[in-house]
Amino acid sequence: MSSNKKLSLYISSINREKIKSLWKDILESISGTDKDFTSEKLSKAILLLAIPMVLEMIMESVFAIADIFFVSKLGPDAIATVGITESLLTIIYAIGMGLSMATTALVARRIGEKKPYRASVAAVQSIIVGALVSLVIGIPGMIFAKDLLRLMGANAEIIEHGSIYPSILLGSNIIIMLLFIINAIFRSSGDAAISMRVLLLANGVNILLDPLFIFGLGPIPAMGIKGAAIATTTGRGIAVIYQFYILLKGNGRIKIFKKAIRINLKVMYDLVKISLGGIGQSIIATSSWIGMVRIIAIFGSTALAGYTIAIRIIIFVLLPSWGLSNAAATLVGQNLGAKKPQRAERAVWTTGYVNMLFLSIVSFIFIIEPYFFIRLFIDNAEVIATGAKGLRIVSIGFIFYAMGMVMIQAFNGAGDTLTPTKINIISFWIIEIPLAYFLATLYGFNEFGVYIAIIVAESVMTLIAMWLFKKGKWKLRKV
Repeated sequence: MSSNKKLSLYISSINREKIKSLWKDILESISGTDKDFTSEKLSKAILLLAIPMVLEMIMESVFAIADIFFVSKLGPDAIATVGITESLLTIIYAIGMGLSMATTALVARRIGEKKPYRASVAAVQSIIVGALVSLVIGIPGMIFAKDLLRLMGANAEIIEHGSIYPSILLGSNIIIMLLFIINAIFRSSGDAAISMRVLLLANGVNILLDPLFIFGLGPIPAMGIKGAAIATTTGRGIAVIYQFYILLKGNGRIKIFKKAIRINLKVMYDLVKISLGGIGQSIIATSSWIGMVRIIAIFGSTALAGYTIAIRIIIFVLLPSWGLSNAAATLVGQNLGAKKPQRAERAVWTTGYVNMLFLSIVSFIFIIEPYFFIRLFIDNAEVIATGAKGLRIVSIGFIFYAMGMVMIQAFNGAGDTLTPTKINIISFWIIEIPLAYFLATLYGFNEFGVYIAIIVAESVMTLIAMWLFKKGKWKLRKV
C-alpha cells in the first residue's frame, strides 16, 4: 500500500472518530449530562449547554406561532384580542425575565462554589418572589380585564366577547412566571436539557389542546377564544407541575432541601436587587420597539407591514444566538463561583466567536436573497420590497451584534444586571430612537432610516459592552 493511501485512510479514520465523538456529545447534551462545567473542556462545556438552550428558545417561539395559527381561524377580532393581550403580558414577561436573570446569577454562582444548599435557598426564594409578584398582577388583571381591553383601544365586540382571554391569562400569570423562573434554575445549575424538555411538554400539550378546545370535538364543546386561553394555560400548567416534580425529586444538579423552604429576606433582597436591572433591560427593549413602530407608522401600512415581517424573521433567527448567550451566562456564573474568572472570560469570548460564525452565515443568506423570506408571509409586492430591503440592511450588522449579545448576557450571568441596563439606555433610548426619527423624517431615508438606526444602535451597544467587559470589573462582582 502506498504511503499516500495510508495517509488518506488515517485521516479518514480520524474524521470518523471526530464525527462519532461530536454525535455522542450532541446526544449527551439533549439527554442531560453530569459534567462539571467549571472543569470540563471549554469547547465541550459550551456545546453541552448551548444545544438544549438553543432548542429551548425555539420552543418559546413555537408557543406563540401555534396559538396565533389556530386563533386566526376565528377571525380578526380573535387575532386582535390575542395581540392586545400579548401587549398586556409584556410586563409579566419583563418581570419574569428579570427574575430569571437574577436567579441565573445566584444559582450558577452557588453551584460553581459547590454549595448545593445555598443554591437551593436561592432557587426557593426566586420561586416565592415570582409567586408573590404574580398574585399582585393576577388578581386585578383578572377582575379588570374588560377595562384593560378598553384602555388598549379594543372595540366593543372584543371587550364584550373576548375579555375572557386576557382574564384567564392574566389571572393565571403565576404559571408563566414560574415557567420562566424554574427553567432558569435548571439552566443555571447546568440542567439545560430539563428546561428544553419542560417547554417541549408545554408545547406538545398546547398544540394538542388548542384545536380541541377552540373548535370542539365530540363531547368537548367549541369554546373559541376561551378555549385557546385554557389550552395555553393547561399546557404551561402541566409543564410547571413537571418542573416541581423534577425539583422535589432531587436527583438532578439542584435539589430543593426541606429546610430551605422558608422565607429568607436577605437572599430575597439580593434577588430583587439584581432582578431590577434585568426588568429594566426588558422594559427598555420593549419600549424602544414600540417607539420604532410609531416612527415606521408615519410612512403607512405598507412600510409597517414590511417592518413587522422583517423584525419577526430577525427575532426568529436570533433565537439560537440567545440560546448561546444563555450558555455563556451560566458558564460565567459557575466559573466565577469556582474562583476561575479567566476561564469565565474565555468562555464568553469563545461563545461570542461561535455566535459570530453562525450569524455571519445567516447574514450572508439574508443579504443575498431577502425576498424569499418575506414572500413566505405575504404576496404583496410593495410589502415584499420594503420588508426585504429592511431585512437586508439589518442583517449587515448581525456579525457585530453577535458578540454584543453574548457580552450582555455575560454581565447578567455575573450578577451585574445594572451595566447592561445602562448600555441599553444609551443604545436604544439615547441613540436608536432619536437617530431613527431624524434619519427617517428629517433626512428623507423614510422607513429605511429606522433600519439604519438599528444597526448603529446595536453596534454602539457591542462596542460599549466589549470595552466594559475587557475592563473586567464584572469578575469582582459579589452575589
